[in-house]
Amino acid sequence: METKTVIAALAALAQENRLAVYRLLVERGPAGEAAGAIAQALGMPASSLSFHLAQLRHAGLVLQRRQGRSLIYAADIAAMNALVGYLTANCCGNPAAAVVCCPPDAVPVPTRRSRART
Repeated sequence: METKTVIAALAALAQENRLAVYRLLVERGPAGEAAGAIAQALGMPASSLSFHLAQLRHAGLVLQRRQGRSLIYAADIAAMNALVGYLTANCCGNPAAAVVCCPPDAVPVPTRRSRART
């Protein structure tokens, strides 16, 4: 994942309304949700929601499709997984960080040399 893409995604999520929209779309899953239903669920005016959805789409976090006369939005889970992967890519290389951010089976086994230093 490119640094510019990561920055755009984090910037898009660093706003209360956009974060709420994204979290709602994650809850709705791949089926997504119509714009009107999102606005109603979050108590947000349609014009504000439209702006926030455009920002999330521009950042590559939200997918849009037309279903009849409605626009359906869904969280792009692959993009979020790539973002989280980028943020945690090096955690398993550091034994101190690996305990916190890596699954137990991914924690590096200390070598004889690393145990001698502690």
